[in-house]
Amino acid sequence: NKGDPTRADSFGIIRGDFGKSIVIERGRDVWALIKDRLPVTIKLNLLSILVIYMIAIPAGVLSAVRQNSIEDRSMSLVFFLLYSLPSFWVGLLIIIGVANYFSSWPIGGLYADVPPDASYWTILAATARHYVIPVFCLSYGGFAGLSRFTRVSMLEVVRQDYIRTARAKGLNEATVIMKHALRNSLIPLVTIFAGLLPSLIGGSIIIEYLFNIPGMGTLGLDALGNRDYPVLMTIFGFGAGLTLIGILISDITYSIVDPRISFE
Repeated sequence: NKGDPTRADSFGIIRGDFGKSIVIERGRDVWALIKDRLPVTIKLNLLSILVIYMIAIPAGVLSAVRQNSIEDRSMSLVFFLLYSLPSFWVGLLIIIGVANYFSSWPIGGLYADVPPDASYWTILAATARHYVIPVFCLSYGGFAGLSRFTRVSMLEVVRQDYIRTARAKGLNEATVIMKHALRNSLIPLVTIFAGLLPSLIGGSIIIEYLFNIPGMGTLGLDALGNRDYPVLMTIFGFGAGLTLIGILISDITYSIVDPRISFE
């Protein structure tokens, strides 16, 4: 390793030294490359996770409460269709549609062209427009699948004896569903979060490439095409770290969702 400055030894990795790029920006520290791209991917994926849970949980609860109704069947059909559509195909269709019919809407990059004297809210609104389509492409498959898990989990809970007891005590339906049923049905959803975080990072490779977003996904694709092994190994290491972080967050959230679960 001493004769090859592009390689990092095991102790160097522990100290945060991941070696140097050998192709993309030869001689530059891999960590410097990661720092430039990581914030972009984190923002995209945090927004995607927020959208997934904000849509999936209410939709799943509504489907379970109104089982076999028109709303339930309609949402099931729409979500199954969304879940089956590959993100790269949907992204290409959106790019073609926006280019032909909504040419004023941004379809590439994340940074808006605004006048230097523009106000904070103008810059924020212009930047938010750049996030809409990529976040949708990253999240639609997630909330389509997660809503089905929510529905199944809620249907199992609402049939339990303690739910019948709560209704027999005279509690209104909203209290029964939101306070008793929903909280106990969140355990499977918390478990799914452990795998959702790293999977979104991996899935963002295609979306970032399609929409010309300078994030970790684009960096990983460039490193793969150029066989820049130090960069690739660092990105894989981040994926493993995100998996561990997701599992840790899930374990901590268990005790919040269900007071019966303790770490003692």
